[in-house]
Amino acid sequence: MKFIDEFANKEVATGIINQINKIATKKCTLMEVCGTHTMALFRFGIRDILSNNINVVAGPGCPVCVIPQEMIDKVIELASSAVIATYGDMFRVPGSRSSLEKERAKGSDVRIIYSAQDALQIAMQNPDKEVVFFAIGFETTTPATAYTLIQAKEKQIDNFFILCGHKLIPPAMETLCQGNLNIHGFICPGHVSTIIGSAPYQEIANRYKVPCVITGFEPLDILEGIYALIRQINTDRADVENAYKRAVRFYGNTLAKEVIDNVFKVVDSNWRGLGVIPGSGLAVRDEFIEFDAEQKFNIHLRQIEPVKPQPGCLCGDILRGVITPPECTNFGTLCTPEEPLGPCMVSSEGTCAAYYKYGKKGNSKIK
Repeated sequence: MKFIDEFANKEVATGIINQINKIATKKCTLMEVCGTHTMALFRFGIRDILSNNINVVAGPGCPVCVIPQEMIDKVIELASSAVIATYGDMFRVPGSRSSLEKERAKGSDVRIIYSAQDALQIAMQNPDKEVVFFAIGFETTTPATAYTLIQAKEKQIDNFFILCGHKLIPPAMETLCQGNLNIHGFICPGHVSTIIGSAPYQEIANRYKVPCVITGFEPLDILEGIYALIRQINTDRADVENAYKRAVRFYGNTLAKEVIDNVFKVVDSNWRGLGVIPGSGLAVRDEFIEFDAEQKFNIHLRQIEPVKPQPGCLCGDILRGVITPPECTNFGTLCTPEEPLGPCMVSSEGTCAAYYKYGKKGNSKIK
């Protein structure tokens, strides 16, 4: 615990905060891309103690929140004929007509798991059933899914499949730069960066002139990242800085990237709120096609009614940083963690869930 305490030292944090607020003479908007950063900013009360010149908005870094409604409809469709293994946050996200939680209440076999390995174990223990793992997440969780498919192939498991919703973060950041959001700096995701490294952000910094700083998740990590961004903004620089060197290398985790490349190929992908982004998703390679649920169950050809947006849900605007949750008229009234209209209120990394839990102002907990 000593290590974590050092990254929440009040005296050091106060010094960095004073430095940030002293040099923050220009109004700017920073985007924290990662959902874990969103929760950390609230949990440690960092939003409250920053200069009014610094506007911090949440981005599309919640893996549950960015899954489009039609994909949720697909997995709900599959629940009628197969065992569905899914992460807990995905369990309650509403599709256009139902949710996995509601389908399980009706009798479908939907199981909450903690890892891709758990899903494979369910398949191995139930050879008479077909098991579909709803595989979501960014570069952080993708290596585990890829390795699980390699194991399934080696063990010749023929009743295990994945519905692949894995996505890639850098293309989404580029899409945000192409809009009119006027983002002045990115707080880059620490978890994702441990896999991909710092190199992929260089193109964003060079092409769009938006500075990028990779940070960890403790208070001093985040404050140092913000300080580095403000310094770049003040000097009109757009560089990639790594403020999480204890976990992130320039080229990332080469072994994990190799495993991903062996199992998945890059494809265009649809993101909730952002639309189809070229080269932002992953699909199962032909060498592992026997594990692809879309091919096995032919759900891409099945007649599914056109998806209608969930009435009153503004998750799409929130994921792009266009509005904050309190600006949604349904926030905290018709949309609550108990009765969510969309994924941003369901997921533990969702922006709406963070605002609801900690309040707009949050609570300062820097020790």
